Amino acid sequence: MTAKAAEPAPSPFAYPAWRAFFAARITATLAMMMMVIVIGWQVYDIARETRSVRESAFLLGMVGLAQFAPVFTLTLFVGAIADRFDRRWIARAAVAAELLCALALFALAQAGSRDLVPLFLVAITLGAARAFAGPSLTALAPNLVPASALPTAIAWSSMGFQAGAVLGPLAGGLLYDRSAPLPFAGAALLLAIALVALFRIPPVPGPSGSRASIGEGLSYVRGNPIVLGAISLDLAAVILAGATAMLPIYARDILQVGAEGLGMMRAAPAMGAAFVALVLTRFPLRSAVGAKMFLAVLVFSMGTIAFGLSTSLQMAVASLFVLGAADMVSVYVRASLIQLHTPDAMRGRVSAVSLVFISASNELGEFRAGTLAAAIGAVQATVLGGVLALAVTALWAFWFPQLRRVDRLEAPDG
Repeated sequence: MTAKAAEPAPSPFAYPAWRAFFAARITATLAMMMMVIVIGWQVYDIARETRSVRESAFLLGMVGLAQFAPVFTLTLFVGAIADRFDRRWIARAAVAAELLCALALFALAQAGSRDLVPLFLVAITLGAARAFAGPSLTALAPNLVPASALPTAIAWSSMGFQAGAVLGPLAGGLLYDRSAPLPFAGAALLLAIALVALFRIPPVPGPSGSRASIGEGLSYVRGNPIVLGAISLDLAAVILAGATAMLPIYARDILQVGAEGLGMMRAAPAMGAAFVALVLTRFPLRSAVGAKMFLAVLVFSMGTIAFGLSTSLQMAVASLFVLGAADMVSVYVRASLIQLHTPDAMRGRVSAVSLVFISASNELGEFRAGTLAAAIGAVQATVLGGVLALAVTALWAFWFPQLRRVDRLEAPDG
């Protein structure tokens, strides 16, 4: 057993299906982040023409809610579908819907529209597309590589996501500064590439087509303290300490750095995450992974506080870089534990539960930040969120000792 464990895991890139998946992952993420950053900027910019800072901040929070509502409504249902039908086709349909959104945003920008309603409608549609893409892609990935390569594949997948998240905001901000339609044209091209890559994934072992109950996924998560603790810790910490909704406010009104500075700040967490993900592909965590996850969430919370107190673009970018780096450790541990502790027949539903929690943390975190900023100010809302996240992390360490004591990333019978 010891000699076998010492053998290096095969590279996921040795498998053509994984290479196609990775290409789709990075291009679709890059396109999505380009659209999301520009939609947020457009909503805030248009709103500020006739509204106060606090009213505009509230509308930013509503953008997050518009994206979260379809994810919350549809994701569990899609998880059951992903455990019954070909996950490739579900992912392809979702990316095709995102492509249509990019084309719609391009048409609106080309026409010079200053109407907020179409932007909110596209945000809702993007949320629905993400509800279908998330569970299907997450459940598909373990079918493309052997179990021994899965932790490394997860690290590479996370790095691909973060690379897209790094370049997307930067590209979106730079292109939007030059011409409003440009980022959406670029997003449409990238989504077309992602769609082609998904069609290059051949049939793989996956769902049996048997009846899949949504309740089984919820029951499995509720009955597994390691999975439940990992998912709910992310939910609580990011709802409280999520600061992405505040970025347009910091860019325009606090730091006054414009759309280009907004792109730099939006990219900073992903740059930190991509750096850590690259390190993890070479040096995966081998011991005390549960304790390291809790430590990472503590650093994430402190990074949020530091960002909230930022008085310069350099300080904001540095704080966000550290915040993203710490979050990547948490993401890596959580994703590995969920995949390794879940049978393939339930991966769609368990992934759906996880993604509902993640989306809830992101979108509800933006909603919380935007509405609280409208009430007490952006700086106060951001700092308070980080302080509360520190308290929540300590509470979760007490409530979920099994998660805190996890030593290695391996299946329960490993």
